[in-house]
Amino acid sequence: MLETFWNNKEVLITGGTGSLGKVLTKKLLEKSPKGIRIYSRDELKQWEMKQEIEKINTKIPISYLIGDVRDRKRLELATKNVDIIIHTAALKQVPSSEKNPLEVIKTNVMGAQNVLYAALENKIKKVIAISTDKACYPVNLYGATKLCAEKLFMAGNVYSGDRYPKISCIRYGNVLGSRGSIVPLFKKQHEETGRVTITDPSMTRFWITLNQVVRFILASIERMTGGEIFIPKMGSAGVMTILEAVIPAKCEISTIGIRPGEKLNEILVNKEESLNTIEHDDYFVITNKVVSSAFEYRSDTNKNQLNYRQIRKMLKDG
Repeated sequence: MLETFWNNKEVLITGGTGSLGKVLTKKLLEKSPKGIRIYSRDELKQWEMKQEIEKINTKIPISYLIGDVRDRKRLELATKNVDIIIHTAALKQVPSSEKNPLEVIKTNVMGAQNVLYAALENKIKKVIAISTDKACYPVNLYGATKLCAEKLFMAGNVYSGDRYPKISCIRYGNVLGSRGSIVPLFKKQHEETGRVTITDPSMTRFWITLNQVVRFILASIERMTGGEIFIPKMGSAGVMTILEAVIPAKCEISTIGIRPGEKLNEILVNKEESLNTIEHDDYFVITNKVVSSAFEYRSDTNKNQLNYRQIRKMLKDG
C-alpha cells in the first residue's frame, strides 16, 4: 500500500455504522486521512459508534451524518468536498429481499444511482462500491439489484468522460461470523435447543474475514483507475465444514432444504466475464478488455478448499 495515499483525503462511507463501516473507519484512522464522514440513517448506531471511536481517536475529525442513500439531495450535500466514497449501504438479507422487493430496489438500485449522481455532481475523485458474489448469475432479487448497481457504477465512468469520478466495484463472498450469517445462527441454535438446521449438506460458499475485506477494499482504492471489478481470491468451504468448526461436538442436525432465492454453490467470476478478467496472485480484476480464455471461479470447484481448522483460525483472527 502507498504510505502517503490517504494523507489529505476526505472519505465518506455510506452505511458507515454497519460492521464493515466500523472496521473500515478504524483502519482508515491508522492512515491519517484529512477526515471521515459516516453516512447512515440510524442515529442510535451513530451515537454508539461515536462512543466507541472516541476511545481510539482524538485527532482526525469524524462527522456523523444522518441520511439515506434514497435521498439524492442529501447525498449531494453530504459529499461536498469529499475525495473518496466507499459505498457499503445496502439491504442484504436474501429472504427479506424476496418478501420486500420494492424496498430492496429503492435502496440497492435507486440508492446506487443517487450515489452516482452525487459523485458526478461533486466530481469525487474515487468511488468504490461493495457488491457480492450473488450478483454473478443472480437467482434472487438481492443478487439482481447488486448486479444492476454494478452496471450503474461501471457506466458512471462513461458519464465522467474518463475524468472524475473514477468508479470501481468490489465483489466478494460471505463474511465469516458476520451478523446474520450461519456461524452465529449455529451457535444460537445449539445453545437453545441442541439442534442445528442446515439447508443442504452439499452447499458451498466463498469465505472471507472482515479484516481481510477491509484490507482488500483499501488496497483496491489505491490501485483502481476506474471501471474495474476487483475480486479477492478466497477459500471455500461447505456448510458441514463450517458446522464442524463452530460446534466440534456431535449435535442433532435437521435438513430443511434450500430456501427461495438460494444457490447450492456461488460463482464470483462467470465464463462470460472471465474473458475480460486479469488474474493476479491474490485477486482477479474484471476489465472492459478481452484479456483471457474462459474459466469460472466457483465455490464448489475452487482449489482453495478450507478445512475446519482453517475456519476456526479465520474466526479467531476476525
